[in-house]
Amino acid sequence: MGDAAEKLAGLAYGAGWSLTRHAPAGPTAAAFQRAADLAFRRRGPRTVQLAKNLRRVLGPEATPSTLAAVTRAGMRSYARYWYETFRLPAMDHEEVVARGLTRTTGMEHVHAAQEEGRGVVLTLPHSGNWDVAGLMITHLFGGLVTVNERLKPESVYDKFVAYRSSLGFEILPLTGGEVPAAQVIKERLREGKIICLLGDREFGPGGVQVDFFGERTTMPAGPLMLGLLTDSVVIPAHLAYTDTGWITDIGAPLDPPGVRLRDRVNAGTQQAADFFASRIAEHPADWHMMQPFWPADMPVGDPRRRQQ
Repeated sequence: MGDAAEKLAGLAYGAGWSLTRHAPAGPTAAAFQRAADLAFRRRGPRTVQLAKNLRRVLGPEATPSTLAAVTRAGMRSYARYWYETFRLPAMDHEEVVARGLTRTTGMEHVHAAQEEGRGVVLTLPHSGNWDVAGLMITHLFGGLVTVNERLKPESVYDKFVAYRSSLGFEILPLTGGEVPAAQVIKERLREGKIICLLGDREFGPGGVQVDFFGERTTMPAGPLMLGLLTDSVVIPAHLAYTDTGWITDIGAPLDPPGVRLRDRVNAGTQQAADFFASRIAEHPADWHMMQPFWPADMPVGDPRRRQQ
C-alpha cells in the first residue's frame, strides 16, 4: 500500500468511527447493507474468494443460486461487522452484554477453568463479531488479552488498539512489540488470564495440517501450543449473528490425545477445526473468510500452495 493509499485508509477508518457512532442507527445500517450488495454485484476479488470458500462449506450439492444467496448474505454479514465496530463505542455496553448473553451457550466451561485458577485460551474462527463476545468476557471476568495484527497505516492500528482497549481488552501487537507476543501470552496464562486467539487462518507456512470441509489445509499451532505449554484450558468458540443480536457458542475444553507435545498440538488443532466446521456449516454466511484459505487457492509461489 502506497503512502497516498495508506493516508486515505486512515482517513476512512477515522471517519467510520467518528461518523457512524453519531448517525441515526437505522439509515446507517441500511447504508452498510447497500454497500455490501454493491460489492457483491461487482464481483471483486474478495467477493469471488469468499464464494470459493463458501463453496467448500456448502458442499457439491449446493446449486449456483444457493451459493450466490449465501455469498450475498456473507457480504452483508461482513458489512454488519464493520457497522457494529464503528458504532459499538457509542452503544450501551450493558445492554449489548445482556442481549449477547441471551444467546450464549457453554460459558460454564470458562467459569470452571477460572474457578480452578487456570488460564484460558479461547480459539475461534473469523466469524460473527468477536468484539461483542470480548465485551461479554470482560464484563463477566474482568478482562481479556488478545493480539492485533499491526495494520497499515500505523494510525489505523492505533485506532484499533484504542477502540479495543476501551472495551477492556489488553492488546498485544502481533509483531514489533518490545516483548514477543507469545512470551507475554504465556505470562498472562500463568497468571490465570483469558486469552482470545483467532484459530482458523494461518498467515504463513508451518501451521498444523488439518482436514477441513473435505480438503487439507493448515491452521495455526499457537492456540494449542500456548495452552499446553502453560497447562491452560483450550476452549473452541464460534460466533454468529441473529437478525437483532449475536450467538456465542463455546465448546467443551479440548483434550487432545498423545504424549509428545507435537502430537497433542496436531490432534488438538484438528479437534478445533472439527468444532469450527460444525458451527460454520450451521452459519456459513457469518464466516468472514475473504482470503485464500485452502492451498489450491493460494497464489503461485506461496509456500502454502505446496502443502496439499
